[in-house]
Amino acid sequence: MNSTSSSTHQWEYDVFLNFRGEDTRYSFTGHLYKAFCDKNIYTFMDDKLRRGENISEELLKTIKRSMISVIVFSENYASSKWCLDEFVWILECRKNLGQLVLPVFYGIDPLEVRKQEGKFGVELAKHEKNFKDNIRKIWRAALKEVGSLSGFHYNNDCLESKFIQGLIE
Repeated sequence: MNSTSSSTHQWEYDVFLNFRGEDTRYSFTGHLYKAFCDKNIYTFMDDKLRRGENISEELLKTIKRSMISVIVFSENYASSKWCLDEFVWILECRKNLGQLVLPVFYGIDPLEVRKQEGKFGVELAKHEKNFKDNIRKIWRAALKEVGSLSGFHYNNDCLESKFIQGLIE
């Protein structure tokens, strides 16, 4: 995966990682980040960003300047408004800039994401009490869309290192 540029868009990163830090930062996503770096794949991981109410303009620019976004859906992913907002922006970049989006379903069934059932459904229902209808509809439509994309399904039966190697290749 080498960075490419087109006449209309300049990629700054090869890969942008979107994930729920509490679930996978020091395990799967951390290992994935290291594997990308070991292969000289320029990867952005938001481990040094300060969390706030809204996604910073700088982070939105970083997503926009990434050729590929890897979204790691984990059990508690939907509990984070930050993750969901970042994820919606990634899909906008997919539509408007041709960014490649690769979902990884980490210990979670893609159907649970697409249909917003199970833990995803519970967490979205919690958000619905706090946010306006239009935000809820945007998140639900985006989750349905990405749940239908061809992605990678990781479960505890997989050997993590072999799974990551397969994802990188």
